[in-house]
Amino acid sequence: MRHSTVRRRCFSLMLAPLALVAVLGGWPMAYGGGSSPAPEITGQTWINAAPTHMADLKGKVVLVEFWTFGCFNCRNIEPQVKRWHEQYAQQGLVVIGVHTPETDFERESKNVEHYVRAQHIAYAVVTDNDFATWTRYGTRAWPTVYLIDKQGRIRYAHIGEGNYAQTEQQIQTLLAER
Repeated sequence: MRHSTVRRRCFSLMLAPLALVAVLGGWPMAYGGGSSPAPEITGQTWINAAPTHMADLKGKVVLVEFWTFGCFNCRNIEPQVKRWHEQYAQQGLVVIGVHTPETDFERESKNVEHYVRAQHIAYAVVTDNDFATWTRYGTRAWPTVYLIDKQGRIRYAHIGEGNYAQTEQQIQTLLAER
């Protein structure tokens, strides 16, 4: 009887990651080809930029990254996001980091501002302490990157680290579109 219980627990532990993948729809996740309108980005504090509305970004390609400074996965993709900003801003790419906190410490705007300064993040960052923008975008995990085309439609998303070449190819494709 005890051996059977242990076996069931082990089996349950083996299935837990599979259940997570099923709930999240795959990990990491990337998709392209969609064309839903991008929701508005709102927040409490804007860093490195004045509050921006999606209507103001028509004609630009927008990379929206949901992140939080305490997340190691977010820190791992940060150099790529900085590079894309530096490389493609002159061609019309706008990067907006939506800082959605995981902990109380990350919720403090002064801590976010300190991190942005210390890490030399030059693109716009907005705090999303109430998860309003996170919810409107249907975000499920940190980090998540969305690419929005010049007409304001979400055309690509990626959850997690990796797929940098694919994401950059999508940036180039969207920038080349009229």
